[in-house]
Amino acid sequence: MNGQENKQKTQRIDKWLWHARFFKTRSLAQKQVATGKIRVDKEKISSPSRKILPGNILTITRQRDIKIIEIVEIADKRGPYKEAQLLYNDLSLPKPEIEKQEATKESMFRIQSEGRPTKHQRKQIMAMKRNSSE
Repeated sequence: MNGQENKQKTQRIDKWLWHARFFKTRSLAQKQVATGKIRVDKEKISSPSRKILPGNILTITRQRDIKIIEIVEIADKRGPYKEAQLLYNDLSLPKPEIEKQEATKESMFRIQSEGRPTKHQRKQIMAMKRNSSE
């Protein structure tokens, strides 16, 4: 048996994040890793060249969203979104119902406007303003 057969396939974390379509560009992935927004198996990392392999758990922090990902496969190239989804299992918790309810409450209380006033309506507004100032 060859020693190569027992070795698991590894890949740089920035490259994998780009292949898995978590970031639009590889340089964006590198920046996120360098700023400490990515953890591998609960360990904060800062090197985009850090090697990962299947079975690693990634914690990705983006604005107010936290994703917990288990790496299933290493990709050779960046493919379509459907293929990228096969590279990982999403272990993230679903968003709490409270956040969903607050979002619907906000949309309920928004005032529905009819858009910008027409020329006729603007003339009426200007006339009312002139009459009120006299």
